[in-house]
Amino acid sequence: MTFPPRRLRLAAVALLAISAGACASLDPTSQADSSPAAAPSAAPAPAAPQAAPGSPVAAPLGPPSAPPPKTESPAVPSAMTAQIFYEVLVGELTLRTGDPGTSYTLLLDSARRTRDPQLFQRATEIALQSRSGDAALAAARAWKQAIPDSRDARRLELQILIALNRLSETVEPLRAELAATPQVEKPVLMNVIARNYARASDKKLAASVVEQALSEELKTPAMAAPAWAAIGRVRLAAEDNAGALEAARKGLQADPAGEAPAILALELMDANQADAEGLIKTYLDNPKASPGVRMGYARELAQDRRYAEASSQLSTLTRQNPDLPDPWLLLGSLQAQAKQDAAAEKSVKKYLALAEKQQDGDERSSGMTQAYFVLSQTAERRKDYSAAENWLAKIDNPDDLTATQLRRAALLARQGKLEEGRQVIRALPSATADQRRQKLLAEVQLLRDTKHYQEAYDLLAQASAAAPNDADLIYDQAMVAEKLNRMDEMERLLRRLIAMKPDNQNAYNALGYSLADRKLRLDEARTLIQKAVQLAPDDPFIADSLGWVEFRMGNTQEATRILEAAYKQRPDPEIGAHLGEVLWVSGQRDRAMAIWKEAVQADAENETLQETLKRLRVKP
Repeated sequence: MTFPPRRLRLAAVALLAISAGACASLDPTSQADSSPAAAPSAAPAPAAPQAAPGSPVAAPLGPPSAPPPKTESPAVPSAMTAQIFYEVLVGELTLRTGDPGTSYTLLLDSARRTRDPQLFQRATEIALQSRSGDAALAAARAWKQAIPDSRDARRLELQILIALNRLSETVEPLRAELAATPQVEKPVLMNVIARNYARASDKKLAASVVEQALSEELKTPAMAAPAWAAIGRVRLAAEDNAGALEAARKGLQADPAGEAPAILALELMDANQADAEGLIKTYLDNPKASPGVRMGYARELAQDRRYAEASSQLSTLTRQNPDLPDPWLLLGSLQAQAKQDAAAEKSVKKYLALAEKQQDGDERSSGMTQAYFVLSQTAERRKDYSAAENWLAKIDNPDDLTATQLRRAALLARQGKLEEGRQVIRALPSATADQRRQKLLAEVQLLRDTKHYQEAYDLLAQASAAAPNDADLIYDQAMVAEKLNRMDEMERLLRRLIAMKPDNQNAYNALGYSLADRKLRLDEARTLIQKAVQLAPDDPFIADSLGWVEFRMGNTQEATRILEAAYKQRPDPEIGAHLGEVLWVSGQRDRAMAIWKEAVQADAENETLQETLKRLRVKP
């Protein structure tokens, strides 16, 4: 290719001004121009991944590798002739002047003649920045054709094909990438494959393509487990939960100690997929089971409020791996929640001793903040307010300022210093409307916790008058009116909310439950709660209300069925209080006592639970 005279003159004029920048663009560590550009001269295509200006295009379909050691190498003659140098220079200049099409053409032409990977990469970057997928793909394929053994070119081609949803074209290059990957790196590659194909727009096709491409790995004993896990994750992204579960099962059949399919089973448990938990339990029976999977299982159990089971898993984990910090923190948090304060302090202090040895980071900072909160809470319960404040004083992360101050306000209120606590909340930042709203709600909660319901009601009434269409404020005001036993006001507010938001299931549920709990207008109460069930059929708390109204209407068998299912889905102390009472009245007293013991362990201070046990004169 020869330059038109005008372009040569233009290049000469610009040489001194931009030669440094143009040469820097040939260096993959340099920062190139990031000015906006239109599509290259190649026909525009659907949007492709957009590379960060000046950075090498990501090659996601391959495990990271360590950079080669720096050694002295003999000089290699460069293919950069004066003519090519000018082409590159003019290509960069035309990009800066808003002509990415010409820039792309010049750089790709130079790349083909020099077989220089950096020039191919730069041409691809320009196409990606201009959101021209076909042009980017053409550059990547030209790179692969010029240098057939280039893994960077192949990975880039795969990335672009996935972004363009041309998934069927990825089977052969993906198989080639797998064949070129050392065996020890393939498990990492499987994770990357799953992550990238899960982002494809046609996820069902993506799952099919991944399974097709991994056909050889599925036949290899050492690779079958991570391969099935990769297939399962793409199926999960395609909302094929049953298929993902089957993939996890096959992966664990191939390797009972396979960590990847066990982690997939954890993801499925989080997605409420039946039978996933059984796979995890079977995996954890293996002596080679990963501590990380057991920790993940304990977190899932804690999230589902299955605290006793979570604590059991954590006790096993801390016994088998005493030098891992995180299990000690979660165990201590659960022990504190169960009011086992001495054990909680011992566990959390063990965590702090181990965390001190870790490098600084967000995770360590967050964990230490949680530890200080737990220790402050246990000190507060034994009325050692000075120690509780000292633990809070150790929190120095600015991101935790609000949470720390709210905890400090609650600590002051516990000591009878309610006004000082309110002042702590009022002193929090209030630069935005959201911050002001959060402060208001925090002060209301402080008043509710200390049973200053009238002041909480007045504060909410004032805020609601200023924002009459704020549904959350209306709902909160209604709930405080209920605490004041102002049933007419509560009903007025909730019916106003229903008129504003006919799909607000919480309003129907709250009104129906309040009527049922007081044995008032039970038919209407059931109708209201059934409406809430229609709006939120999977909400265990609304199911609890339905079970309770059935019990109030004398339908004990139906109430038991509904409450058993709700408690299994969410073992919450309030649901446990209701289920226990229904079982107690129906003569199943041993079962009732067992449920109440679990509820007390989860939250002994729950008002509904306390009221139930006191009224029935039971001490579980």
